[in-house]
Amino acid sequence: MMIARFTALLAGLLLDALIGDPEWFPHPVRFIGKYISWMETQLRKHCANRLRAAAVLLTISTVCLTMMLTAFIVLFFYWLHPVAGWISDALIAWMALSCKCLAKEAIGVQNALKISVARGRKQVARIVGRDTQQLSEDEIVKATIETVAENTTDGVISPILYYLIGGSIFAMGFKAASTLDSMVGYLDEKYRDIGWASAKLDDILNYPSARICALLMCLSAFILRLDWKNAIQIVRRDHANHKSPNCAWSEAAAAGALHIQLGGTHMYFGKPIEKPTIGDNDRTATFQDINSTCNLLYITTILMTLLCGLVVFCSFIPRNIL
Repeated sequence: MMIARFTALLAGLLLDALIGDPEWFPHPVRFIGKYISWMETQLRKHCANRLRAAAVLLTISTVCLTMMLTAFIVLFFYWLHPVAGWISDALIAWMALSCKCLAKEAIGVQNALKISVARGRKQVARIVGRDTQQLSEDEIVKATIETVAENTTDGVISPILYYLIGGSIFAMGFKAASTLDSMVGYLDEKYRDIGWASAKLDDILNYPSARICALLMCLSAFILRLDWKNAIQIVRRDHANHKSPNCAWSEAAAAGALHIQLGGTHMYFGKPIEKPTIGDNDRTATFQDINSTCNLLYITTILMTLLCGLVVFCSFIPRNIL
């Protein structure tokens, strides 16, 4: 079972590396997002005075429904034939991963900056929630690096981890929780009540992954001949410099490896949101740093895959040998 699951994961990683997330493909996240939007509307309409309780229903129903549908699909294909089941597992692994898509969007910002800062502002708006109209080149680069570093955890490391633990069902359950957090898991007045449960679940699920990601990203910095020692130092010092208990871990590793400073105050919907800084402002970030961060993403993904392979291999070593 573990070997079949791991080989399906490898196939999913290969598919992600080759084709990413084509825009024409009906990705499950789109359907999860439609359900979340519909359910949120219904809960706001019928439970306006009990949104804190409604948040729990929104979270549980989204995750459980996603896992149930995934289980039905996978079991159906395994019932047809073991090979068909394995293929369905591989396809779900592919859809749970976001490595190629994340890197593609980041490189898109880098290419846009080569043309003009205005083009860079427009492109980075695709991947960040902050206001981008007044961002400088340095700020655009840092926003992109923050997005890549943060999403290395919840777009790559967490899906791989939960796929290894519980196969397609756990991986898509995590994907549902991540989609919930990205849609309603905010602290502003609109989402503070309806999204609190989704945000908490996302924090819990990403807790181990964030720490694994930071460790592997520091090792990736060593492989890429970046400043891995400084990466470790900044992770140890600044890993708590974020409202989320998880986001700063990978961001600190990237900031330390590149000797730049991330975080700080930014504008969201016309209002300044104060955040602690991560890393030291040793130099101005340039668009070449985006490519370095994507390389950190790729190597971290490879190291996580190797780590999973080692776990699978060790699980088959007879205990008397150990």
